[in-house]
Amino acid sequence: MKNNKLKIFGLSLVATLGLVSCTDLEIEETDSFITEGFVGLENPSSALEGLYGDIRGNLSDQANTYALFEVTTDAQLIPTRGADWGDNGRWRKLHQHEWGLEESDIIGPFEQWTKNQLSASQIIDERSAASASDVLEARFLRAYSMWITLDLYGQVPFRDTQLPSTEIPEVLTGADAVNFILADLDLCIAGLSNTPAGAGDDLLKPSTSAAKFLKARILLNRHIYENQLTDGGGTPNPADMTSVISLVDDITANGYTLQEGYFDIFLKDADSETIWFTESNVENVIYAPLHVNSFGLAGGGGWNGFSTLAEYYDLFEGDPEINRVETDLTRLDGQEERRGGTPPEGLPFTGTSGADPADGYEFGSNVGYGFLINQQYDLDGTKIQDRQGADLQFKRDFTDGSGAKNLINNNEQTGVRIIKYNPRNGLGTQHKIQFRYADAYLMKAEAMFRSGGDPLTMINELRTIRDAQPLTSISESDILDERGRELYLELVRRTDLIRFGQYLRDWEFKVPSAIEEKKRLLFPIPLPQILANPNLVQNPGYE
Repeated sequence: MKNNKLKIFGLSLVATLGLVSCTDLEIEETDSFITEGFVGLENPSSALEGLYGDIRGNLSDQANTYALFEVTTDAQLIPTRGADWGDNGRWRKLHQHEWGLEESDIIGPFEQWTKNQLSASQIIDERSAASASDVLEARFLRAYSMWITLDLYGQVPFRDTQLPSTEIPEVLTGADAVNFILADLDLCIAGLSNTPAGAGDDLLKPSTSAAKFLKARILLNRHIYENQLTDGGGTPNPADMTSVISLVDDITANGYTLQEGYFDIFLKDADSETIWFTESNVENVIYAPLHVNSFGLAGGGGWNGFSTLAEYYDLFEGDPEINRVETDLTRLDGQEERRGGTPPEGLPFTGTSGADPADGYEFGSNVGYGFLINQQYDLDGTKIQDRQGADLQFKRDFTDGSGAKNLINNNEQTGVRIIKYNPRNGLGTQHKIQFRYADAYLMKAEAMFRSGGDPLTMINELRTIRDAQPLTSISESDILDERGRELYLELVRRTDLIRFGQYLRDWEFKVPSAIEEKKRLLFPIPLPQILANPNLVQNPGYE
C-alpha cells in the first residue's frame, strides 16, 4: 500500500509540474492518457468465439489451473526424475503445500480467469449489441470464470464496463461474490437451450443443465465460499442442500443418466453423462503420466511425470500389488472398473475401429486405462524398457537412488500412473469433459446426507454400474472416497477435500509445517495484481 501511495504521489507531482510549466496547454485527441473507456464491441460474436478459445486453452494445460486443482492434492504429484521435472521445485512445492507468492501456476490462473471474466462482461454490455443467445453464453462463461477465481483465491476483481476505465475494479468476496455468480446462472437457467443428454457437439455450448450443474456445485460449497477469508469453515444451509437435490433432479429429468462403460464416457462419441465439454486438446493429460517409450513400437512419447500416491490408488477395489487387464480390457485382478489396468499387448489393426495403424496394430492400444502399475508392454507384447535399458515397471513408491522415500532423485519408474484419455483414441482429440452427470449424481447424494437423509442406495447404484461391491453403510468419508474414485483428474479433488475438511490433513510428502495450516485453503493474490488494484488485499497468512 505504501508503494502505491508513493507511485500516486509521483504521478501527481509530474502532472503538477507539467501544468505549471505550460502556459497554453492543449490536449490532442491522440493523447494516449485520454480514453473514452469501453464503448462496446464491434463484433461480439467474434469476441465470444475468442473467449471460448481462451477458456479451451486454459483447460488444455497440465499446469496452472489443472495443477492448482489436482497437484495440490493427494491425487497427483510429480517427482524429480534425474534432470526431468525439477523446474526449481515448481511441482513439488504444490504437492507439499510449500508454495509462495511468486509461483507461475498461481499467477497464471488469476490473470487468465479474470481476463475471461472481463471479456464476458464486454460481450454482455448492452452497447455491444450482442444477440440474446450470445449474451446468455457469455453470462455462463463469466459465472464459470468467476467461480474458478473465487474457489482458488477467495477474491474476485470485477470491472464494471459501464464505468470509466480509470475506475479501479471492485473486489467481490464471500456472499457478494456468490450472489453475483448465482444471479448470472439464474438468467442462464431461464434462457439457455434445454439441450438433452447425448446431443453431441451441441454440448459444446452451455445449456440449462450446465447452468444448473454449476449452480448446484456453488450451493454445495456456499458455506465454504462465504467463510474463506475468516475461518474457511461454516455449516451447510439446509435450504441450499434442498436446492442442490432439486437442481440435480432437473438435470436427470432432461435425460442425463449414469452410463455403463466407464472409460467410454471420455471418448468423443455421444454418451448419457456429458453435460458440458470443451474442445480442449487432451494431448497434455495423455503425455504427462506416460513414459517416453510407452506407446508405439519405436517409442511414441510421453513426459514421464505425473503420478499418484499409493494411498489414492488403494481407494479402489482390487489386488493392491497388481492391476492387469486382457488385451480386450477384461479385468484380471479383482479390480473395479474405474481402476482400469495394463494390457499385455496391443490390438491388431483391422481398420474398423477408427484407430490409427502402427505396424499392424492399433496405435496406442498397448496403453491401459486408469491406474498403470508394474510391467508395461509394447504393441507386440514385448516388455517396454526405460531409457537405461531396465524393464519399465511403474512402482507404488517414490524413492531416490539410495532407496529412501523422496520426491527428488527418482528414477523413471516410480509412481503409479493415471490416464483417462488414451492415445488409442487419438492424441489430438479435442474433447474434454468439464461437467458430467456422475458428479451431479454424487452432489445430490451428498446433499441428501447433509440433510439427514440416507444416500446408501444411490451410492450403491453407482458402484454396481462401476462393477464395485456395494457398501453396507454410508459415512461422510465414504462419500468423499466415492467422489475420489469416480472423478479423479476432473478438477474437483481440491474443492472436495476442502469441503470435507481433508485438504489440510497429512499425506505423503506434505511438509509438517503445512499440516492444518489454514492459509493453504486459498492461494495468495499475485503481488502485481495487488499493486494494480488496491481494492485487493493479500489473503490471510500471506501478508
